[in-house]
Amino acid sequence: MTEPEILRYTRETGDFSRMLQSIPYAAFIGLECDQFGDDLIFRLPKKEQNLGNPILPAIHGGVIGGFMEMSAALYLMMSQESMRMPRIVDFSLDYLRAGLNRETYAECQLTRQGNRVANVMISAWQKSRSQPIATARAHFLLED
Repeated sequence: MTEPEILRYTRETGDFSRMLQSIPYAAFIGLECDQFGDDLIFRLPKKEQNLGNPILPAIHGGVIGGFMEMSAALYLMMSQESMRMPRIVDFSLDYLRAGLNRETYAECQLTRQGNRVANVMISAWQKSRSQPIATARAHFLLED
């Protein structure tokens, strides 16, 4: 399948597996996505290769950042008419707690969308949404 066909299939069926497998980094870290109505919840499964500190054990900060950035880009792509991945302009991440080696979830919220730029807020948590391990803000350039 070509990229537009994969995106069209994902939008029609709600099955994200083909799309996520077509993105090398998403496949490498094990990114998964579930759709509940209009909401998308992204999931990073417990995976030994994602560890940065095996003594705690804690997920590598870069993996958390990449997971959150990829989640925001996919969220924006699914909410737009465009068949292209939005281009990242800026990404600001606040680490709040250690991301222990367990399933991690992310939720995105579109805070502002113009004709050319969109802003997305991302929150990542493990046990409880009320205790996020990281929050981020991403700015994307929208392609026509």
